Amino acid sequence: MKIYKGEGVSRGVAFGKINLYEKAAAAAEKYTVENTENEIARFENARAQAIAQLALLFTKTKESLGEENSLLFQIHQMMLEDLDYCDSVKEIIRGEKVNAEYAVSETAARFAEMFATMEDEYMKGRAADVRDVSGRVLDILTGGGKEKTILQQPYILVAEDLAPSETAQLDKTYVQAFVTAGGSRNSHTAIFARTMGIPAVIGLEGALQNLPDGADCIVDGAAGEVYVEPDQETAARLRKKQEAEQARKKLLSLYKDRPTQTKDGKKTELCANIGNLNDLQFALDNGAEGIGLFRSEFLYLESTDYPTEEAQFTVYKTALQKMAGKRVVIRTLDIGADKQAAYFDLPKEENPAMGMRAIRICLTRPAVFETQLRALYRSSAYGRLAILLPMITSVEEVRRVKEIAAGVQRRLEEENIPFAPDVELGVMIETPAAAVISDLLAKEVDLFSVGTNDLTQYTLAADRQNQSIAQFCDTHHPALLRLIRLSADNIHKEGKWIGICGELGADESLAETFMRMGIDELSVTPTAILPLRAAIAELDLSNEEEKQ
Repeated sequence: MKIYKGEGVSRGVAFGKINLYEKAAAAAEKYTVENTENEIARFENARAQAIAQLALLFTKTKESLGEENSLLFQIHQMMLEDLDYCDSVKEIIRGEKVNAEYAVSETAARFAEMFATMEDEYMKGRAADVRDVSGRVLDILTGGGKEKTILQQPYILVAEDLAPSETAQLDKTYVQAFVTAGGSRNSHTAIFARTMGIPAVIGLEGALQNLPDGADCIVDGAAGEVYVEPDQETAARLRKKQEAEQARKKLLSLYKDRPTQTKDGKKTELCANIGNLNDLQFALDNGAEGIGLFRSEFLYLESTDYPTEEAQFTVYKTALQKMAGKRVVIRTLDIGADKQAAYFDLPKEENPAMGMRAIRICLTRPAVFETQLRALYRSSAYGRLAILLPMITSVEEVRRVKEIAAGVQRRLEEENIPFAPDVELGVMIETPAAAVISDLLAKEVDLFSVGTNDLTQYTLAADRQNQSIAQFCDTHHPALLRLIRLSADNIHKEGKWIGICGELGADESLAETFMRMGIDELSVTPTAILPLRAAIAELDLSNEEEKQ
């Protein structure tokens, strides 16, 4: 028996024989051409065919992935319509007098590298999308893309990597799990695996070389482990784990439509943190009572220029309609620090986490902020919207935002554009400053959400991106919990609402602490909702007082 370790991105235990999946790479050899315009025409024809294929794939995957996930293939169509992408291909063809295949391959490599080197994990995952759409165009140009015949029996799929479009079309009748050498936790491939309930392990170096075709295999998606030719003892142990996981899923499903409350009847809301529209159905499937944090920055990070009001409006409107009256808390753009978009042309900073970011950009670039606010207020006519302001450190910042928002609302009224009159405005408690003056802030806004990730690093002076000091980043530090309690007490005195949207919200060991503080809402990643609801259901707050 051999054991290999990768990164588990979709939990579950699966048994099957290994089936190596080696896609025939489309040839992209470089050669000189005389008629560059003919090559550009070949590219345009292939691009049009690829867009048509993606439109069909969008329709086919709605049922298996849900409409929000299948929207990826509309995004892929947009990638092929992106002017920067198309211009790059044409410039290479004309400038180097080369064939279309080579120009597409070079453009794909450049754009994928650009995404892969970004610090933001979500954006790193977009590198796979660029390779996917470019590979589709290359297949059309070369007639390539012929793949190995897939087994008609249960198997473990092993590949160098899987494109999102390949993952979306996996037949769950046969594919028990997949293992790849490449990939990213935040790639659409990983997201699709979780949505489809397929155990998956990525980042297993040399997967195609080390995992023999046809060998017996067990994949543990939670542990990120792959067992080749397992012995009887290991197989029996993992079979029990598989049965326990299936029993856990069945048990958790009982909590999907239940309220989030303790044994003695104390309730809280349990909502979902999401990064884009792809996550909406996933949140609902996991019993989310609303969206506690919608990170709008993905619109900016996925774009090569400032997203238009219409583009933003469409996304926000879709989210509100999908949630059908449940509250959707959308955070205004949180660009800066580890989330960079080149077209913002932000200055190089020695300490970007404390530099020009989030609300500071909004207040110093009001035109960008007003565009987002117009889209947000317009969308409010289609559901229950709350707007959340990140990185607030003063009352003055909130008042300036309210002035800008009032101007936006006034102009919408003048243009006879409908919007809800009761849109809630909220502040993120991410800095010690915001926590300390939470009594003053509570007089200005309707709701609050504690971003424990940033609050931890700013309170403890410990960079959460720096793994070498992880031991000093104590997420249960008394100072951090005291700041959260102080905020909750101050906010409740004003009759306002406070939630937690950082990673600590999903920490089951702190669930009782937060419930005793009177936290009104916990917003967590969709997969954490049902386990957390089950854990809260076992609490009884009627007798023992919280230990200080």
